Amino acid sequence: MIFEAIYHRAADSYCYAYDDNLIHIRLRTKKDDLQMVKAIHGDKYDWEHTVREKPLYKMASDELFDYWQAEITPEHFRLRYAFELVSGEQTYWYTESGFCKEKPKDPLKFFDYPFLWSSEVFKPPGWVKEAIFYQIFPERFANGDPSNDPADVRPWEDSNPGPHDFYGGDLQGVLDRIDYISSLGVNAIYFTPIFEAKTNHKYDTTDYLKVDPHFGDIELLKKLVSAFHDRGIRVILDAVFNHSGFWFAPFQDVIEKGPGSAYWDWFHIKEYPLKYEPKPSYHCFAFESHMPKLNTSNPEARKYLLDVACYWVQECDIDGWRLDVANEVDHDFWREFRKELKAIKPDFYILGEIWHDAMPWLQGDQFDAVMNYPATEAIIDFFAKETIDAEQFSHQINRLLPQYPQQVNEAAFNILGSHDTPRLLTVARDEKRLMLAALFQFIFLGVPCIYYGDEVGMRGGQDPDCRRPMLWDVEEQNQELLDFYRNLISLRKKHLALQDGSFRIIYAQNRQLVVQRQHASEQLTICFNHSEQSATLDFAFQTESSPNILMGNGTYQMAEKQISVSLPPFGWLVADASL
Repeated sequence: MIFEAIYHRAADSYCYAYDDNLIHIRLRTKKDDLQMVKAIHGDKYDWEHTVREKPLYKMASDELFDYWQAEITPEHFRLRYAFELVSGEQTYWYTESGFCKEKPKDPLKFFDYPFLWSSEVFKPPGWVKEAIFYQIFPERFANGDPSNDPADVRPWEDSNPGPHDFYGGDLQGVLDRIDYISSLGVNAIYFTPIFEAKTNHKYDTTDYLKVDPHFGDIELLKKLVSAFHDRGIRVILDAVFNHSGFWFAPFQDVIEKGPGSAYWDWFHIKEYPLKYEPKPSYHCFAFESHMPKLNTSNPEARKYLLDVACYWVQECDIDGWRLDVANEVDHDFWREFRKELKAIKPDFYILGEIWHDAMPWLQGDQFDAVMNYPATEAIIDFFAKETIDAEQFSHQINRLLPQYPQQVNEAAFNILGSHDTPRLLTVARDEKRLMLAALFQFIFLGVPCIYYGDEVGMRGGQDPDCRRPMLWDVEEQNQELLDFYRNLISLRKKHLALQDGSFRIIYAQNRQLVVQRQHASEQLTICFNHSEQSATLDFAFQTESSPNILMGNGTYQMAEKQISVSLPPFGWLVADASL
């Protein structure tokens, strides 16, 4: 037994309340080292009458470790527990005090979950698991009102945007195309920033309380949000609270008055008079002098930003904020942010932009979810770039699952491309590879989001090329791809196993992959052949009834709890084998 590989901590993603009655416990061990893991558990104040045993199941494996999990309903909301570990002829017990060969008798040395407080259970909004998002970059989606265009807008047909170009996209354009958006079947919209700013991307806010005049005004925003809500579509906006724009009035006051400005401490000024090159004499987003960093620990700045966050919820009934550069803002600000917004709208969705391990922000007191960039990278590497094989891909995905509580994984924001990254079709090179990547995105744990235009085959390299104007000419749209996305959206909405079920990779060899999703009696099996050759996948299949093929171009044969799936090059299959 390899003791140094065994890990558990009674906190974070290894011991947490999933809901008001259920606690999940997890254990990490060396891969293939243990044959069995059990939990002995009970109430520390009534151990003799409440002690129980429960086996843990292997929830995932990567190249180094196995990850085990059990779900336990504690007696009296308290839980003491230890692990029984079996490896060959060896049996050991693992408690908070370490390892021992004899079954421990004193539960006071066990791991402890002191009390399950309903108020402390991390509960992302229930609607999020059912959501399918569509991301809109307003300046490039549609021009519905030429009268508010900036000067020197480029023709919509020009598909080579420069970093500072304008095309005239606006909120009226979105409203004009709302029937198209609704026809996709999506039920949530994510807008990149819409507030007054000098750039086309609007991440350099000039006025946090004003819709950019080139996009429209607050009355138009209210009308747009209401129109989306009438169609059962929720709306989240982008908040830039890490930094403002150079032309933000308080920063201009600092430039003019220096240390005498009432807003001096709203920013992080290192030297005055201010210097802008080669590096600014004040903290910024990166070293971008036109994006001065805000001091969210300053009481006045904090109140201003919190008032802004609440204002747009109260005025326009938005359903969530996506938080730009969220990891560089202090935790206390986000804790207060959550309290104020949830008081207005309890099912409000708070989504942070974090590209790395985000557990410190995902403990129920700050964000509901983060953008799942580690999963994005794995999906792109396997399906689009083809730099890893199926086994390596399964290891990367399986390594992510135990990093967060299950409800965090269920609410994670899964993207394959955005305004910050090259277009999926450009990276994947052709529609076959894109389709398999999108299929995995839609059957994975978490919330899928489509970047505008991906559904019709738009291409684009790194920013700003990924921000080309939306392709509205039906003759130039890829209608086969559009139908595929509509079918994916319909599949996801129709099956609870894809919204709320367990997730397991049950086969990963060469460039073939099989995923199983299950919720209650519904069990879906999804098979991928990410190869230029036909492939046959043979694996155990416990369901006695023959599965019903829901989508795809594969076939199968069954024999004695084994199934053999045949897939053409870049083929796939989604089968329903409900129990």
